[in-house]
Amino acid sequence: MDMDNSPADQGIEKYIGSLQSVLQEWIKLGPFQLTFSLQKADPQADDPDAPEYVVDFAGADSDLLLEKNATLLHALQYVVLKAIRLEEDQFRRIAFDSRNWRQARTDELRMIAKVAAQRVIDSGDPFTLNPMNARERRIVHLALKDLPQVRTQSEGTGPERKVVIHPA
Repeated sequence: MDMDNSPADQGIEKYIGSLQSVLQEWIKLGPFQLTFSLQKADPQADDPDAPEYVVDFAGADSDLLLEKNATLLHALQYVVLKAIRLEEDQFRRIAFDSRNWRQARTDELRMIAKVAAQRVIDSGDPFTLNPMNARERRIVHLALKDLPQVRTQSEGTGPERKVVIHPA
């Protein structure tokens, strides 16, 4: 694993050893046949909130992590980041993935956003997307930010929070 020690990395770097230890112990003691790798993510110029590190899972049970819209992957990410005592406002800096699911989901969300926006443009009626986590809602907002015919708004609370696409 190649990691530089620039000042910007120092804040999150101190959690990396704990992250690896917790995951190694979880895999050792758990019933899952998984391995993981940790890589520094490629910088995303168009998304300053993109993760800085990605934990990528592989193995016979990686499909289990991705069932039901990656519910177990999201839960594992939350529990592990809490276990290493990372502040919740820093959770976005480390992302868990398996079999490139996050990129596929990002592409899917962008396509859904554009199709829904076109429906709003054609009909003039608002369109409400299914509930999403904060990262997914952000992807939708960013996908439509340069489309002047529509505006997006998050509505609801907690796990029921949704993006509504309105005519501009």
